[in-house]
Amino acid sequence: MATQLKSTENDYGIKSEYGHYIGGEWIAGDSGKTIDLLNPSTGKVLTKIQAGNAKDIERAIAAAKAAFPKWSQSLPGERQEILIEIARRLKARQSHYATLETLNNGKPMRESMFFDMTQTIGQFELFAGAAYGLHGQTLDYPDAIGIVHREPLGVCAQIIPWNVPMLMMACKIAPALASGNTVVLKPAETVCLSVIEFFLEMADLLPPGVINVVTGYGADVGEALVTSPDVAKVAFTGSIATARRIIQYASANIIPQTLELGGKSAHIVCGDADIDAAVESATMSTVLNKGEVCLAGSRLFLHQSIQDEFLAKFKTALEGIRQGDPLDMATQLGAQASKMQFDKVESYLQLATEEGAEVLTGGTRADAANLADGNFIKPTVFTNVKNTMRIAQEEIFGPVTTVISWNDEADMMQQANATTYGLAGGVWTKDLARAHRIARQLETGTVWINRYYNLKANMPLGGYKQSGFGREFSHEVLNHYTQTKSVVVNLQEGRVGMFDQ
Repeated sequence: MATQLKSTENDYGIKSEYGHYIGGEWIAGDSGKTIDLLNPSTGKVLTKIQAGNAKDIERAIAAAKAAFPKWSQSLPGERQEILIEIARRLKARQSHYATLETLNNGKPMRESMFFDMTQTIGQFELFAGAAYGLHGQTLDYPDAIGIVHREPLGVCAQIIPWNVPMLMMACKIAPALASGNTVVLKPAETVCLSVIEFFLEMADLLPPGVINVVTGYGADVGEALVTSPDVAKVAFTGSIATARRIIQYASANIIPQTLELGGKSAHIVCGDADIDAAVESATMSTVLNKGEVCLAGSRLFLHQSIQDEFLAKFKTALEGIRQGDPLDMATQLGAQASKMQFDKVESYLQLATEEGAEVLTGGTRADAANLADGNFIKPTVFTNVKNTMRIAQEEIFGPVTTVISWNDEADMMQQANATTYGLAGGVWTKDLARAHRIARQLETGTVWINRYYNLKANMPLGGYKQSGFGREFSHEVLNHYTQTKSVVVNLQEGRVGMFDQ
């Protein structure tokens, strides 16, 4: 028997403890253990969540499986109306969800409000319009009609990261719901407050069991979730190391996966670039979400002819970044999302100097007295970097950019592609032919020309190489949440006579 969970609220409307959301109910976990969610800018505890285990996962999968037959047969208009209402409610309380995202993740409020939440709302609006677009096709033959039906898969396991939790939640559940699937969602155990609060408010919109949320450590719930014979698909965003385990788990029942696994993207500035605009983009790429963005253009390739001017302006821009209380709308750079991530970034700052890189600016934790209790790191740029260095090859996931000088385009392209990743990239040039040439040669899923992070609705996003496979953020992802069934209706009367003598 599931135990109902009761808790009190604080000044932000945050409950003292949150349960799993299973079968339309908020319940305590089987283990009785909890996990603290922290404010990374102060180190203080915000709330507690359940430390889930395999039994919690089994219960959630059973609820999703029971809900699937009816939900999969729901009318497109029903699903569309739900997704539109979700978007409407998010707009009405955009500031509330942005605040929760900032409190638990440490990102600046201005980013949570105008980037994370705007993009989150956009995903529900985008896929609300997809519900009626999910249809098959017919093929005409002289003696038959071919009918291709498009059908939902079933129970989908979805595992999301801690860096942009609301957006990651939206880009996964919106297409799954639009296409008639049910979901068991596992959010990150360090940052998920906004996501849990989202389901508290939206619970009345969805039939019980259509969406289920189980919190906990990946080691305790991941295998049970992905190896279940009742799970038809897994969608995961996170590290390559975890993805390898996900792929192994998924092989148990040979279920499809969509994986988005990070990047070490090349941000290429040519000699004829608009330097001021390119500096602005490089600054944004360094500090947006404290550098905890898989798309970040963290390998900055500067043409030798403009390098000195660019770096002088880049240094000035980064040293003018306002770092402080993430809840202050004037703050431009917040705190790393966890002490673990802070320590990881610090270790790379030390490694960079050991490898022979030079600090242009930053290179240390923030030294302001009012930031001493939080996970704050100064925006950092390293020069004299070789593409073979670990700081140029490994995903640091912090406000750190490495600068690589270039003069020969062919050599630069070889270096830009000399990475295990292939998620995004950027090119700055006024020569349209060069822009196309470089973009086509880059081994990466997205290329932005003359404006980095130029995210547009319904543009597919996904990786080459070890950045993963599958595409999200566009209607293309619906192919990953549906399967086709071919039906052939014979119109020819009589026997075929194939076996007549």
